[in-house]
Amino acid sequence: MIKRLVDAGVVVAAGHSAANYEQTKSALTAGLSSFTHLFNAMTPFTSREPGMVGAALEDANSFCGIIADGYHVHPATIKVAHQAKAKGKCVLVTDAMPSVGSADKNFMLNGEMIQCTNGKLTTATGTLAGSDLDMLSAVKNTYKTSGIALEEAIRMASEYPAAMMGEKHLGKLAAGNTASMILIDDDFKLVRSWINGSER
Repeated sequence: MIKRLVDAGVVVAAGHSAANYEQTKSALTAGLSSFTHLFNAMTPFTSREPGMVGAALEDANSFCGIIADGYHVHPATIKVAHQAKAKGKCVLVTDAMPSVGSADKNFMLNGEMIQCTNGKLTTATGTLAGSDLDMLSAVKNTYKTSGIALEEAIRMASEYPAAMMGEKHLGKLAAGNTASMILIDDDFKLVRSWINGSER
C-alpha cells in the first residue's frame, strides 16, 4: 500500500504505530519518507530493539518531525535527534490543537474534555492530547532550550518542511519562489506577514 501511495504522488509519513525496527525498514524501502512527531506514539529506541525511532534516526534520507513544546520531547533529546539525522532532515511540527490562538484553552475531543495547564494539553488521566504550540514558539524553544542555532531552527520550520513535502517554491527567500514570509521581532513576536506576496 505504501508503494501504491508513493507511486500516486502521496508523501507517506509514519506515526502512531507499533511497527518494530524491521517493519519500519521495510516501509522505508517501500517509499516511506517521513516520521511524524518523532518519539511520540511509536515504538521507542532501546538497546536491543531499535524500534521505529531507531529506524528513523538511522535512515539518512527520511525526514523526522519533532514537537518542541517542552512536554513531548526533552530539549536534549531534540538536540540528539538533530545531530543524528542528516542535515535538513529534522523538521518542526506543532501538533497544534484548537487551544492555539484561542482564549478558551480547554476543548472537547472525541467526547472527552482536554485541559490546558501551563501550555500542556492532557486528558483527565494525564495523557498528552496534542499541543498548545504555535510554530514561532516551536522555533523559539528549539533555539533557546536545545542549543540549535537560530538560523537552523528557522530552517527546521520553513525550508526543511517544504523539502519534505516536495514543494519547489516555498521554504526560503529566493528569486522565483513564492513570496510567503513573516517578519518577527527579537522576542519572536509576529510583526508582519505576507502570503503569495500580499501582506496580511
